[in-house]
Amino acid sequence: MEFSELDHTMMARCIELARNGAAEGEYPFGSVIANGAEVIAEAVNRSVRERDESRHAEIIAIAQARRAVGETVLARCTLYSIIEPCAMCSFCIRAASIRRVVFALHSPMLGGMSKWNILDDRTLSRRIPFLFRGPPDVAHGVLADEAMQAWSDWRPLATQAIRLFGVFVKSKAGKID
Repeated sequence: MEFSELDHTMMARCIELARNGAAEGEYPFGSVIANGAEVIAEAVNRSVRERDESRHAEIIAIAQARRAVGETVLARCTLYSIIEPCAMCSFCIRAASIRRVVFALHSPMLGGMSKWNILDDRTLSRRIPFLFRGPPDVAHGVLADEAMQAWSDWRPLATQAIRLFGVFVKSKAGKID
């Protein structure tokens, strides 16, 4: 897959956010929502600190973006995430009508595309058109090595287990390693 300079810049910011979140006691997840080069919202996970499993970086960023710019602008935005959004986050992405999703690492066990096919499911918009528009464009693999390194720097042994069990994996040219 080919990525633009903007994709690299935004994913680098996600990785920085993930590292910042990890330094504050969170799991290293980071998400950015951008309209072109303009960052609309950015967030880290808050599930550990707030003891609330729903406080994923993607959901927090979507809520911030909705308050900042509204639904019409979100339909032109790209959501960037260090890891493939989970099923819960993917439903929120679809409900927010985000145009494009870019992530670094696949999550074959938990991913909203790899495991549950929520991000790419075209039947959602046909069956529930009042809630879901068409699926977003999805790109994956940008800065995957750097994203995996952020996790490894956080907890090296945990990251080895994550890789061994296939929780997060890198992808190349549309194929999952």
